[in-house]
Amino acid sequence: MTDKVSQVAVTLLGKSHQFSCAEGQEQALIDAVELLNSRVDEMKRRDTVRTDQNALLMAALHLCHDFQALEKEHQMATNKSTQLVARLGEHLEAK
Repeated sequence: MTDKVSQVAVTLLGKSHQFSCAEGQEQALIDAVELLNSRVDEMKRRDTVRTDQNALLMAALHLCHDFQALEKEHQMATNKSTQLVARLGEHLEAK
């Protein structure tokens, strides 16, 4: 089985780039670039960020921080669900 690959042209930091992605994932790549561009623009509006490279690095760090927070929330929700299922199982076995 061969995975089909698509080429997607996007603009990041005002420059055109061509990326490969799995067929069907083109919009997800475009959405990711739009989010990154939005975060870079947000960083550029700050007085402390003076270059595109620093804005890109800060945006990437902020996105990683957001991702880690979501991973932690997901893990906590998974643990809670597991505990609830276990309690439900104990309750059903008791009957």
